Amino acid sequence: MSDRVTLTVQDHVATLTLSRPDKMNALDAAMFEGIIAAVDSIRTDTSVRAVVLAGAGESFCSGLDVASFAADGTGALLERMQPAEGSDANFYQQPALGLYRLPVPVIAALQGVVFGGGLQIAMGADIRLAAPGTRLSIMEVKWGIVPDMGMTVTARNVVPADWLKRLALTGDIVTAEAAIDFGLITEVAEDPLAEAQRIAVAIAGRSPDAVTATKGLFNRALGVDAAVALRDEAETQLTVLGKENQMEAVAANFAKRAPNFQPRSG
Repeated sequence: MSDRVTLTVQDHVATLTLSRPDKMNALDAAMFEGIIAAVDSIRTDTSVRAVVLAGAGESFCSGLDVASFAADGTGALLERMQPAEGSDANFYQQPALGLYRLPVPVIAALQGVVFGGGLQIAMGADIRLAAPGTRLSIMEVKWGIVPDMGMTVTARNVVPADWLKRLALTGDIVTAEAAIDFGLITEVAEDPLAEAQRIAVAIAGRSPDAVTATKGLFNRALGVDAAVALRDEAETQLTVLGKENQMEAVAANFAKRAPNFQPRSG
């Protein structure tokens, strides 16, 4: 496991917690590795019947730790964008897709901010509960990149296409109260973690065979050609990553100024 995440199992319920509260649970490579390892552990633990996904501290996840990934260098980034061995998902897609493809239901408890990669990981859950006032954003366009952590698979039959495009194209921040109307979250709850645990306990009390069969049934009905969609995410990302306008988006953010973009390339 990793010091970036904690995983506990009690009474057939696994609780996976992003545990970097001092950084608002920002995603660095170690966090990705920790989530992937935790999901693998849950997958092989046949005693687990439901999963609660949570973030320690005031926020679920603020998105990518941009400085950390910049320090890793381009070579590491490009290598991680290739599909992992034996999988159609790459390193960045594995957390959300791993949760989505677990045989048992995943209930996410969200609070504070759920931005960029944090929201993409949350979309891997089957049910998403958010505290009042939680702020959510598909924020990748702010940095001149595209959402490429599995959202084309996890969100395509959950969020209407027009809303998905609007949010991804603008980077707008929406509250939980608004997000519920177009599917980013399932329910607003005063205490999302307590409610997620209650639901998980209720699911754990049902036939595990029926529960896993039901989740699998709906996932197969909702998703087709996942490998094509996942590869398209990575390939599309490579068309913008490191280019002039993407670098300008990063520079403008760090300088806290308005960006000065060049005409689009196509």
